[in-house]
Amino acid sequence: MEKYRKFLKDDLRLEIDFSKTDQNMGVKMPPIELPYPQNSERITLPGPDVWKGIDDISITEAVKRRKSRRKYSEEELRMDELSFLLWASSGVRKKLDGITLRNVPSAGNRHAIETYILSTGTGNLKPGIYRYLPLEHELLIRSLVENSDIFKKKIGEATLGQHFIGKAPVVFVWVAVPYRMEWRYGIASHKVIAIDAGHICQNLYIACEAIGAGTCAIAAYNQRLMDKLIGINGIEEFTVYMAPVGKI
Repeated sequence: MEKYRKFLKDDLRLEIDFSKTDQNMGVKMPPIELPYPQNSERITLPGPDVWKGIDDISITEAVKRRKSRRKYSEEELRMDELSFLLWASSGVRKKLDGITLRNVPSAGNRHAIETYILSTGTGNLKPGIYRYLPLEHELLIRSLVENSDIFKKKIGEATLGQHFIGKAPVVFVWVAVPYRMEWRYGIASHKVIAIDAGHICQNLYIACEAIGAGTCAIAAYNQRLMDKLIGINGIEEFTVYMAPVGKI
């Protein structure tokens, strides 16, 4: 137990020679968004100027309402609502030279988490796997699925039998790209990547309250099956957290 508790401590920071990190050794900074072929099919998400039905509730009310919800209605999640949730949990406020200012904090502003969406069929979003592109505020289509029932079953299997997750119209899956943080902090990176994932999920919880939706943070899953399901290698990119979202 004591060995694994060490992950929660910050002793490593006193042991690392930060002059030897890749950043301080002059290695080029990794991209702040994973690259993709420019001819990839993408979906432009509606921006804040055209969002409809997003309640301007007080932060006090949103926090008071916040709770984990595992049952969802059959009401569709609209594209402007999904756009709002993505913006609130991972969206970019401002692009600067090589960095971005976002709606969630991140250690050293490294933002080593990518957001994937598993859609079981909501509004105009076909069932399949998508990646959120925060710089463009777009969805990159990774793969579409022909049979949504089989897809839902695979989601349940990859989440250790938590089949309610596959019943949600969308599932947010957060994937760590560890080198993006390691470039600056070396082996002291991994605790703060986990903390960053918590920031993202909490913003999602609060944003859900503005659209009459619910979510439930999920940290129990089959690593191999989930990484395989979304099509990542499990080494340089791997699942760290997820949350289904649906109307309540």
